[in-house]
Amino acid sequence: MTERHIGILATGSYLPKREVDNEEIAARVGVTPEWIEQKTQIRSRRYAAPYEATSDLAVRAAENALEQAGLTADLIDHLIVSTSTGDFPQPPTSYLVQTALGAVNAACFDVNVVCSGFVYALELARCLVMAAPDSRVLVIGADLYSRILDFDDRRTAVLFADGAGAAVVGAVPAPYGILGIDLASRGDAHGLIRVEAGGSRNPASETTVADGGHYFRMDGRGVRDFVAEHVPPALAGLARRTGVDLAQVDHFVPHQANGVLLNDVVERAGLRRAMTHRTLRTYGNVGSASVPVALDDAHRSGALSPGQLVLLAGFGGGMSIGAALLTWGTGA
Repeated sequence: MTERHIGILATGSYLPKREVDNEEIAARVGVTPEWIEQKTQIRSRRYAAPYEATSDLAVRAAENALEQAGLTADLIDHLIVSTSTGDFPQPPTSYLVQTALGAVNAACFDVNVVCSGFVYALELARCLVMAAPDSRVLVIGADLYSRILDFDDRRTAVLFADGAGAAVVGAVPAPYGILGIDLASRGDAHGLIRVEAGGSRNPASETTVADGGHYFRMDGRGVRDFVAEHVPPALAGLARRTGVDLAQVDHFVPHQANGVLLNDVVERAGLRRAMTHRTLRTYGNVGSASVPVALDDAHRSGALSPGQLVLLAGFGGGMSIGAALLTWGTGA
């Protein structure tokens, strides 16, 4: 019998139709389009339609992944949605996705690790398949940030947007599959990225709404320093544990935080040889969807070849880091 490993069987993504260019954002936040591109390397982004919620984006990405995998939704055993902008405080967004897809046999749950969430969910999926080798797990990263942006805060309003990405995880033949995943949490830095109101500590009220407590807040300088200090060592640690030299990595698929920040990560981590996949120029920072959207873009473009080494890296609110190293190959 062919030895089986655990890997990604298929990918999918969905970006809303409405394109918002730098000219439109610049007029709203009081800067120039050139300033936005210089600071972020973003040229445009997508915003959801008024009738679209996070689950709607997630469903479209999942449908694209299932179609690529040649699977119907009822064949999915587990469904994980990574999001920090769910449709409601409850029920879990994954249950809404399950119903829309018809994934009637899937056990569902959400994870919220903000921009690292897809990689965290990928590790959960790997463990689920390890326990039941014939199972298939649908992992979705989806966020809809346009509804929680403060357009008086140019530091965040120019960065974030809406989108969803998905992957089907299951058994793949050797030598393909996940070589290792490392996760790290630094709760002492939780104040760097936050939404201050709407939860049990600071429930919604006229005061919290008037104070803008439901808007996304970020200490950009603090996040930059955190990433510079912690992400390259985390990637190096995963490489050592899996016996891989980062100089051997063929493809780097990072969280699409900010183009200038990504350049710094590539340099500090020694990933100059790898092809760094960037979707932020046209899609912006789509939170937990960043990694799977960029992965799907790379996969569908034909850039990924069987046997190549692919490094995924998520980092963000929490603060958190998730890194995964794969030998690419869907087994199809």
